[in-house]
Amino acid sequence: MTPPIRPLAREEFDAVTQSAAPRTRFAPSPTGYLHIGGARTALFNYLLARRHGGAFVLRIEDTDRERSTQQAIDAILDGLGWLGIVWDEGPFFQMQRLDHYAAAADRLLAAGDAYRCYCTPEELDAKRKAAQAAGRSPGYDGTCRDRAAAPADRPHTVRLRAPRDGETVIDDLVKGRVVIQHAELDDLVLVRSDGVPTYNFSVVVDDAEMAITHVIRGDDHLTNTPKQVLLYRALGHTPPAFAHVPMILGTDRTRLSKRHGATSVTAYRDMGYLPDAVVNYLVRLGWSHGDQEIFSRTELIAKFDLEHVGTSAGVFDPDKMLWLNAHYLKALAPEDLVAATRPFIAAAELPVPGDDAWLARTLASLQERAKTLVELVDQARYYLLDEIAVDPGAAAKHLKTEIRPALADLRDALAGLAAWTVDELTATFEAVIARHGLKLGKLAQPVRVAVTGGTASPGIFDVLEILGRERTLARLDRTLASIA
Repeated sequence: MTPPIRPLAREEFDAVTQSAAPRTRFAPSPTGYLHIGGARTALFNYLLARRHGGAFVLRIEDTDRERSTQQAIDAILDGLGWLGIVWDEGPFFQMQRLDHYAAAADRLLAAGDAYRCYCTPEELDAKRKAAQAAGRSPGYDGTCRDRAAAPADRPHTVRLRAPRDGETVIDDLVKGRVVIQHAELDDLVLVRSDGVPTYNFSVVVDDAEMAITHVIRGDDHLTNTPKQVLLYRALGHTPPAFAHVPMILGTDRTRLSKRHGATSVTAYRDMGYLPDAVVNYLVRLGWSHGDQEIFSRTELIAKFDLEHVGTSAGVFDPDKMLWLNAHYLKALAPEDLVAATRPFIAAAELPVPGDDAWLARTLASLQERAKTLVELVDQARYYLLDEIAVDPGAAAKHLKTEIRPALADLRDALAGLAAWTVDELTATFEAVIARHGLKLGKLAQPVRVAVTGGTASPGIFDVLEILGRERTLARLDRTLASIA
């Protein structure tokens, strides 16, 4: 019986690397957008490296040539950039490193730790079907493992000569101790017949050559880890520390998908979420620090650790993420709010104001009410447009004939104001309602409908002050003309 094969346990790894800063990596396949699960993986790797003064490496695993696209690469880089995840090295592309994998395969062949397999796809398919029919594991049966003579001019793959007995032990930093019997593994393909490496081979060669110390990834990769540990050992490398993070589930406890809402990072950007809110939410979706819910980026870097990554799957709660975004939106400084909102004003095909100071006051008046930037812009329409649509129901309820005299009196009084300030507007309203024996709401609500088109807005005096004299009077004139 061969001794167990395993990467270093946590305490052993810490002893070996205590004087060295961790090197982590994010290695997405460019076959689609940056999924929020992938973004969380990137964040965990980024934060661990930043906390300990290490390096965060970006690698694009593009060996799936049929599905990998430049559009997907751009989407991944765009998503990482929006989240503020800055890599220290890379991006490296696996298709530009084929000579590295070929050299590693040659070393394994020369050492007898790998062999050439000449079985055709048709033969392999027949073997799988026969094994399944006999109730055996469909893994490769080792036909070419000890083949003496190679068929002439026949395409071949390269396979690992995996041990037949013994076990691989993984002391995972999240999952704990995982033991895999070698009898359960087959001789995995390292290099395809076209010379392109498989995932398990290329990732080991890359992580070894890039001196990655910690591999933090989704627990769907846990089944790959024993194979990769065998490859590290065969290539003469000490495996890194592994941390397999539970998947993100939807509210129905199934794997997160589009039916649960948006799963793309950039989709949340386009819906008006703030990057700090998304980062905060994704990190907390699987990691905790006491009862604290809201973290600045500085706090996340200072406090993130693997010890407090949970062992249970995180459940994505869109309502909680929206609540968190509203918190961050309310906290934005005026100049940051203006900068963040301008693209959404343009996207809504609304006039983009040139006066930043006026726009800052406008947005600040709505800041407490909105949960996203898209919602904020939608609420700001009556500020940004000269022509507004009036809600028919609100008009029928509040713009009645009996309010016309007071509304006309107010219009004239406002026109004569020396200063257009909240104090002067307040005093004018008070004088008009006193003359007509009204309560403030009986006049303020018709004015609100007249100048905003609806019944919900910030305080009416703030609204009028922001709209300005000319726009306010023009809207009141249109309203007076419409009241019979």
